[in-house]
Amino acid sequence: MKKLFVVLFSIIIIFVASLYAFDKDYILRGISKTYLVGHSTANINDHTAFETHTIKAAEQVQAWKMHSQGNKKLDQAMYDYLAEFNTAAFLVIHHGEIISETYFDGYNNRSKTNSFSMAKTVTTLLVGAAIEDGYIESLDQKITDFLPEFSSDPLAQYATVGQLSAMTSGYEWDENYYSPLSPTVQLYYDTDVETFVLNGKFAHQPGTVHYYSSASTQLLGVVLNRALKQHKKGSISEYLSEKLWQPLGMNDDALWHTDNQGLELTYCCINTNARNFAKLGQLMLNKGKWNNQQLIPEAFIVDMVIPQELASNYGYATWVNKEHSPKFFWFSGHLGQFIINVPEEDLIIVRLGERHDTSKDFRTNELYDYVNTALELIER
Repeated sequence: MKKLFVVLFSIIIIFVASLYAFDKDYILRGISKTYLVGHSTANINDHTAFETHTIKAAEQVQAWKMHSQGNKKLDQAMYDYLAEFNTAAFLVIHHGEIISETYFDGYNNRSKTNSFSMAKTVTTLLVGAAIEDGYIESLDQKITDFLPEFSSDPLAQYATVGQLSAMTSGYEWDENYYSPLSPTVQLYYDTDVETFVLNGKFAHQPGTVHYYSSASTQLLGVVLNRALKQHKKGSISEYLSEKLWQPLGMNDDALWHTDNQGLELTYCCINTNARNFAKLGQLMLNKGKWNNQQLIPEAFIVDMVIPQELASNYGYATWVNKEHSPKFFWFSGHLGQFIINVPEEDLIIVRLGERHDTSKDFRTNELYDYVNTALELIER
């Protein structure tokens, strides 16, 4: 038994040493934060395992109005479907009023859960604010103005701020959430994400290939962070609080995952509740306006929801569906986090959960089900 213990201990030591030797020690953090707590990938409740910045809400909450008919219940088939796939929240808002609000498995209207990649859309909204404030010239500004580390890269020198948002910058990446050896997993658990993404390279001429990449939005976050610092501003989280969280009258402080250096994981990981996520959708439907105050320039919002030439369903950090009637656009996150916006109906659907139906294409079938459910609730 003693020999076996020595052998096992030696194997563990060699394994750990190898991870450090090959710069894969992030796997150890993944094991402790995710795998040892029973998950095969990041989960919607993992903010307690990470460093975070607080996104402060205003003291004065602007609460959603409830519809005069009260909370309309989902039909049993949709309720059972949502429950089957570990939904946390399903919220429907029509003309600025809650018409249906359902929570599952102990979650409630104040539960903080992880946005995952819905934060990509929020990061681009903040870039829109930074352009309006004069911290960034435009979406056409070259990234090397902020990221001189890429000045000698023959491709990166042509990449623009907007191309990072639109996923057309040409940055080399492998978007894979489940393989421990994936750079996407390393990005999630790395202690210094700025250094990690700045050590990457560009593989395609900017503006010629569309590839969905979390690293692109993290680079955009580095651009935003440096632009703010150049103008003596605080963190990205503080900027989000100033520009959106407080003006929108969010009902609670939010949390944004950071690395060990204090930089927000701008491609993911804003933790708040369904009602607050819905306000981000309403802001988009309002074309950047809230209570007669233009928080984000209208033209910028309009551009965000126009599909790029290289991708028929993606604008600036926003997914777009023009096939369904009525058309819609949405924020999208890992494991089925969605803020769906239906402009023609002034309709917002928020779905949050621990997993979703991978047998369906989320861009069509799954989201169609959610939109059609909301339309039925309106008619009921």
